[in-house]
Amino acid sequence: MEFRKINIWYVSSLLISLVVAAPILTVFSSFFETTGNYSLILKNTFLYDYIYNSLILLIGVLFLTFIIGVGCAYLVSFYNFPGVNFFKWSLILSFAVPAYIYAYSLTAFFENYGTAFSILKNLFGEGNYNSHIPKFDGMIGAIISISFSLFAYVYVLTRTSFHYQSQNLIELGKNLGFSKKRSFFKIILPSARPAIVAGLSLVAMETLSDFGSVSFFGISTFTTGIYNAWISFDDLTLANRLSFYLLIFILGLFVLENFSRKKAQYHSPSKGGFKSKSVINLSGYKSFLAFSFCMLVFTISFLFPVIQMLYWTILFPKHLADLDLVDLFSNTVILVILSSCLLIALAFISNYGNRVSKSKFLEALTTFSISGYAIPGIILAVAFISFISWFDNSILGQGGIKPIFIGSILGLVLVYFIRFYSLASNGIKSGYLKINYSIDESAYLLGYSKFKTFKNIHVPYLKNSILLIGILLAIEIIKELPITLIMRPFNFETFATKAYIYASQDLLEAAAAPSLFLITIASFFILITSKYILKD
Repeated sequence: MEFRKINIWYVSSLLISLVVAAPILTVFSSFFETTGNYSLILKNTFLYDYIYNSLILLIGVLFLTFIIGVGCAYLVSFYNFPGVNFFKWSLILSFAVPAYIYAYSLTAFFENYGTAFSILKNLFGEGNYNSHIPKFDGMIGAIISISFSLFAYVYVLTRTSFHYQSQNLIELGKNLGFSKKRSFFKIILPSARPAIVAGLSLVAMETLSDFGSVSFFGISTFTTGIYNAWISFDDLTLANRLSFYLLIFILGLFVLENFSRKKAQYHSPSKGGFKSKSVINLSGYKSFLAFSFCMLVFTISFLFPVIQMLYWTILFPKHLADLDLVDLFSNTVILVILSSCLLIALAFISNYGNRVSKSKFLEALTTFSISGYAIPGIILAVAFISFISWFDNSILGQGGIKPIFIGSILGLVLVYFIRFYSLASNGIKSGYLKINYSIDESAYLLGYSKFKTFKNIHVPYLKNSILLIGILLAIEIIKELPITLIMRPFNFETFATKAYIYASQDLLEAAAAPSLFLITIASFFILITSKYILKD
């Protein structure tokens, strides 16, 4: 009986991992499939543009997010100046502004006869201001939009690393005669490298998977190529082939980074103990410069897009009145609740299955399945459609299951599940690492079954992890665009898709209202997370 119960958990965990891994494997299998004529045309025309533009975009975003993220993290971690406690959590609010909405704001403000023109006209009267207003479009616009939307990845992780750095390291630099500048570059920055690299890796994945902003600025990257191959040319195989190239590119970045580290060590030696670092009080112009830098980043990354969207919404109330807010809000909430509940429940089952079975194979399969977060949403959507089509045609023999999974709420939630399974699984796993196996064994001695142990001990113990994971999943799902755009049912709109549709029709004023609601909802969740859950 006990053996059978263990098998139930093992099989459940195995099935969950296989469901997540199947579309990912579809991407790899596409390399061996034959493509249509468009593949040859693409190879001779746009393929090199995809590669070049993706590389330029990636380099530009990584450079800018490194400067902004590390700079802000260093200032709020090592110095005390007016507003520092406010900036510690407010800089995270940039997470609430998706890159595509930032792109709309950037264009609306600096375009001909846009917001900047209106401000100058009201201040100084009529004039030829358009020739003097800078234009942030194309590649420059995309780099700025994505960077200010994603720098918080680097900021949060680097700030955590700086926060726990030992004063011993800083004093070592002083004893060696290092200036503050040299200590920063020789001691503080290298010791935070793992956190910085982790943040930049997340930025790289999000940059390469970005669809909304690059398509808005008309830049040809791998993601726009994948979308066009499927939507415009109806070549699903080619879309998968491009997905394969992009996935190899992403994996190559990780291999290159790991190789560059070699045997370098970044942990602090235990000898001498950990000594909390002392914060330096700034005054005078140094205090002003620190405040100005953080305030500038906060203003550009969050206040700027929010004020721009609010300005358009107030200026054109007709577009707000035309929105079916109840429908958009209910659709968004339905997706958040269904996806979050499914993800958390199955992540619990999978982790508990790994815990009780202790299978090396299952652990390896689970590790592979969580790589879905590294795969752009547009790739997963196309891979899911490819897998369902293959299963329907080859296994069931035109069994007619496509309408059930493609263009339906079920299919949309399943692709969300594959995309964000890593977030839920790793969150639950980190909580499980704090539960000693002796607790399970004590429960078994008291007559608890494995299910009762899971329900009465593990779930209550991990309730804070559940809340945090639920909030993080809600933020991601609210902002997600390419998956929702491809997999949604007909006439099913969310705030994200509504804003994108208006912007793609060059109706930026109309895109302002749904964008503003999206930012407001995401900001609410981020504030809860940063103020009440993610303490120093």
